[in-house]
Amino acid sequence: MKKTSLLQDENLSFKLSYQLLPQEHQCLDLYFSIPDEMGISASTLTEESYFYSSIKAHSAYYSDQIHLPLVRSRFISKQKGEQSDYRSNLNLFSYQLRMALDTDLKQTLQNKSTEDFYQSAIELAEQTQSLLKKLRRYTPADPKLSSYFDNVDNYLSWYVEQSFLNLLANGPKSSEKSKERESLFELCRQENAYRIEHEYNSQVTMDDPNRITNKMRLLQRLSEYGVVFQKKTYHLNTNLKRVVRGTVTAIIMAFVMTIILNARSAFTEVSVVLIALLGFIYGLRETFKEDITRIIWRKIQQGRAKWQHIFSNSVSQSKVCSQTIWLEYISKKHLPKKVLQQLQKRRQQNKQSAQLLHFRCVSKVLSKEFLPGYDEIQNQILFNLTPFVRYLKKGEGRLYSLDGSKISNQGVERRYQMTLVLVQSNKKNEEYIQRFKITINRSKIINIEPMKAIQNFEVKTENLNS
Repeated sequence: MKKTSLLQDENLSFKLSYQLLPQEHQCLDLYFSIPDEMGISASTLTEESYFYSSIKAHSAYYSDQIHLPLVRSRFISKQKGEQSDYRSNLNLFSYQLRMALDTDLKQTLQNKSTEDFYQSAIELAEQTQSLLKKLRRYTPADPKLSSYFDNVDNYLSWYVEQSFLNLLANGPKSSEKSKERESLFELCRQENAYRIEHEYNSQVTMDDPNRITNKMRLLQRLSEYGVVFQKKTYHLNTNLKRVVRGTVTAIIMAFVMTIILNARSAFTEVSVVLIALLGFIYGLRETFKEDITRIIWRKIQQGRAKWQHIFSNSVSQSKVCSQTIWLEYISKKHLPKKVLQQLQKRRQQNKQSAQLLHFRCVSKVLSKEFLPGYDEIQNQILFNLTPFVRYLKKGEGRLYSLDGSKISNQGVERRYQMTLVLVQSNKKNEEYIQRFKITINRSKIINIEPMKAIQNFEVKTENLNS
């Protein structure tokens, strides 16, 4: 079982990534301990609204060998079915290069030292140039295949240029590193000149930032064809919810009708008192019907799976993978013993009252084998914490200090710390547990700090199907 990786994505989001083999079955549990002072609860942020707005799932073919599609040039032929193979492998290369470049760029930007930053940037530039050269070495002669190559080549050239310009714009500046900066600028100029030489984009498109950006987004989607799976999401309890709502309505209506019939028998004639009493009874029905339905429904759906993702191959439309999703607020008594032990390892000042939010994802690979050249699929789950920070207090405090007879002060930001326990398990009784400390403020995730991991626990297999 390969371990799940947790990495910060954007300012207020983090991403879980894990690889799966054909017909593999895996369960992933996340337990969020959210301090009460953050103001997050079932009444302020419902599970359903958070799932649809801030949890995104993504699945695609994956290969550890990023150069694999390049050596598969035998797919370039006129035989039936070979064109789709070439396109799929070409798109896999484009996707893997883009993912790897994004990861390396983020790691490079985290270097605080100017020396380390430019050393990493130069190494990254050399690796990227090498991969682009290998890609362009296998230019297909078949016109039907060359259009696929041109789209990928055009997009990767533009993406590499934009990535390194972004790196230089946000990285440290130093007059001592002018030679290294010029080397990175030269890479960007070469890629820009390369696209002009091959006439990939018209002058009108290049002069309009909106047009060139939108064109590249289109090329990105085209380059993901056959690699990134199509996703359909199903709500699992829709019919059950209708039955609950109908049953509650029927019971309340029967109770109301009983009261009305008794009231009619007590009043021989229609009067103002009777009309007022009937209005009061109907008012009570409308007032309590939704509340009662909501309470009963929360009890019934507790512990039930709520959603299911089905991922399909965009070429063959065959089902590749499914994800069954649980998301609910739980009480401390429902925490597994091993998770409670992890939370108790926190320092005393972090053991404050908190809301517990449980996310579970059971992934099943439905395919017995993948397309040639693909060994695994990679599932990614993105969690956006923007809804969490909406309830945080604004402003910053002041820290005062005494220096001799002078009083100085400086602004300090208000920070909050959440605890996340990740439990990964499979049918082979393998388990991996990792605790994280997530420090955030109103604008970004300050830090995600992994604590000591635990593995090789005994796991009850039936939990995966509960």
